[in-house]
Amino acid sequence: MSTFKSLHILNYRIWFIGALISNIGTWMQRTAQDWLVFAHLTDHDAGAMGVTMALQLGPQLFLAPVAGLVADRFNRKQLLVLTQSAMALLSALLGILVVSGAAQLWHVYGFALLLGVVSALDAPVRQTFVSELVRDDYLPNAVALNSASFNVARMIGPAVAGVLTVAVGPGWVFLINTLTFVALLLSLWKIPAASLRQLPRAAAGKGRIREGLRYVRFRPDIVVVLVAVFIVGTLGLNFVLFIAAMVGTEFGLDAGAFGLMNSIMAIGSVAGALLSAGRKKPRLRIIFGAAGAFGVTTGIAALAPDYFWFGAALVPVGLFAITMMTSANGYVQTTTDPVMRGRVMALYMAIFMGGTPIGAPLVGWVANIAGARWSMGVAAASGLIAALIGLLWIIRAEHLRIRFDRRAGGLRYFRLESGNAVGTDTGTGTDAGKNGNGAARAGNPDDAVEH
Repeated sequence: MSTFKSLHILNYRIWFIGALISNIGTWMQRTAQDWLVFAHLTDHDAGAMGVTMALQLGPQLFLAPVAGLVADRFNRKQLLVLTQSAMALLSALLGILVVSGAAQLWHVYGFALLLGVVSALDAPVRQTFVSELVRDDYLPNAVALNSASFNVARMIGPAVAGVLTVAVGPGWVFLINTLTFVALLLSLWKIPAASLRQLPRAAAGKGRIREGLRYVRFRPDIVVVLVAVFIVGTLGLNFVLFIAAMVGTEFGLDAGAFGLMNSIMAIGSVAGALLSAGRKKPRLRIIFGAAGAFGVTTGIAALAPDYFWFGAALVPVGLFAITMMTSANGYVQTTTDPVMRGRVMALYMAIFMGGTPIGAPLVGWVANIAGARWSMGVAAASGLIAALIGLLWIIRAEHLRIRFDRRAGGLRYFRLESGNAVGTDTGTGTDAGKNGNGAARAGNPDDAVEH
């Protein structure tokens, strides 16, 4: 039962239940909002969907340094109460606007932007709050279970939203989502402040944001993970956009079919998250291997001849995408000093989600001009490029060389060998020493390649 060991901790179990309910509502709103823009307020315009996604996720780019410092400086539980309450209010106002029939496209753009601002402040706090619920050796498992919760919700939420959008309209979906925020607020209320772990906080004063950026600069292993996450997050993880384009344009189906496709892909996502939860610690080779597999499976999905085979192909797409992102998230959190964790995770979330303002309109434009299948081709290329960058970095960091060998029977093959002596550990991962200023570690070749 090591996959679910964090659920044995009462505080984490309370948080997990509340977050699961809230995540289901969030996915319901995302699905209803995207279909509202795609089919109600425009005539199947994937570009307008891309703009909505860009406005909602764009604030991550600009607010990340401030949000990370806030997460490191102030009480995270109190911050979550504020951000979750604000998002509940925005969801309620948008729902009332849509139900009343007064909603226009620019209204959705405005609410998407406001929600993006609040979410930018909320993201690093939610990510790092988990470290106050469990001890460090449980943290990779807790992070992976958070991802599983998010993707179980992704499996349930879109399917429910698809049915409700057809039956009662997207406005009521927004109002239902408002109620799901109450579950997370109740969970926070049930967790006693005195029972939370007391982690070091960033000191007051100038230069704290630069301190976080300097920390990352001296961690080349984190830098290469962030580069891979940026490429795949920007061009590859626009699932809602290219699924809507495939379902609505290629196959000519409705919101129910769109929601079902999101849920089917979430089956693979949940499997990937649970597999990650069962690993003792995330490794770089898993991150980059999953990126390459994501590229291959997305390319296969782009060639699907009909709705059935497209759904079947989305399962491994979801599995490898979440394996990569969960492993990357866990690796960055567990190898970062606790006092820096909020700022580093804010940068991670900014790179992960903030690339969407660039990628979503681009992928939407490709879908409009060249077709939905080509937009998925862009996503496939992003995974392969990220995997190649990771492989090259591993070779360089581990001083690997390609060796030509011959086996009995004349079979020839190439293999990578370390330039270090066999059994030598040159890694500087979570147990490695820091550099002189106490802020940075070198690369992490032991996590990159197991001898």
